[in-house]
Amino acid sequence: MRAIVVTPGSEAPHVREIDRPDPDPGEALVRILRVGIDGTDHEVIAGGHGGYPEGASRLVLGHEAIGVVKDPNGSDLDAGQLVVPTVRRPVEGGPTDYFERGEPDMAPEGHYVERGIAGAHGFMAEYVTSPAEFLVPVPTALAETGFLIEPISNVEKALTLARASRSAFEWDPESAMVLGNGPLGLLAVGLLRAAGFDRVYCLGRRDRPDPTIDIVERLGATYVDSREDTLREIPDVHEPMDLVFEATGHAPHAFETIDLLAPNGVGALLGIPGDRSITLDGGRLHREFVLSNKALVGSVNSSVPHFRAAIDTLEAFPEWLAEDVITDVFAPDEVESAFETGDDRIKSVIEFDTL
Repeated sequence: MRAIVVTPGSEAPHVREIDRPDPDPGEALVRILRVGIDGTDHEVIAGGHGGYPEGASRLVLGHEAIGVVKDPNGSDLDAGQLVVPTVRRPVEGGPTDYFERGEPDMAPEGHYVERGIAGAHGFMAEYVTSPAEFLVPVPTALAETGFLIEPISNVEKALTLARASRSAFEWDPESAMVLGNGPLGLLAVGLLRAAGFDRVYCLGRRDRPDPTIDIVERLGATYVDSREDTLREIPDVHEPMDLVFEATGHAPHAFETIDLLAPNGVGALLGIPGDRSITLDGGRLHREFVLSNKALVGSVNSSVPHFRAAIDTLEAFPEWLAEDVITDVFAPDEVESAFETGDDRIKSVIEFDTL
């Protein structure tokens, strides 16, 4: 079968013929339909994130997938059922307490591998196997867009943590800002609008006309150009934010978010920056935290409840949103073109099969 892999020293992923996997007891065989490409894939290819399975000379890419159960193999799943796989899995022979509690997304490093990212092959292949407990059933209507459930689930998890951090008092947020107008940022804007936030803003650095700005504004949100208004200026130019989602990986934004927040506000950090030294006024930011009851939470990955919430969110999106976010669909043999980037491309997809 065909799979898209990266190998040590390679500058780009490529198609390779590998054996079709046979499911072990408790596993199902899944026929993959579509796999999304995101920034993490590019970081893995560049060697800046993740790693190969132990003893392997290649890594099958892909962690945003939608597929169909080909062989339930005695599991509770049904043949022909549409499923989305979760990403984190326990380390073979390692501790499983976080998984047993249903909290793999909270496990520390060393307690997990991540399919298509770190230590385990991903889903960018014609067939994959997975324990049934890590396959989330989804409605058939989401066959073309269901791979978006994984990135949306990460935003769902971040929103859950943000709300939990404010659970000690009555918190009724009305305003929110998403930092970043990439695919994750656009999905976050859609989620916040679906969640009922009155006023949503999205920060970017693009010139009009631009398809991401069009999506932001069609969702009823306000686009803010960071070249015109810095994060410290935004509370005066627009308003302080009850909630901020950071989805850029730009290290200064983590600290600038403190100034952007309204009293009692919370910032959720999703981006993963590289090492960088920053000069800041730590005393002033410390006072902002204390005197205005502000909070920052870090969030990575997600678990099955977040996937289920993401299904509801994706179904609640306007019909046009997923169509506008998914700008390019490629066959596996077009892998070189699929991983190219550009301002006219938002979300690229590898399509292995259809229903």
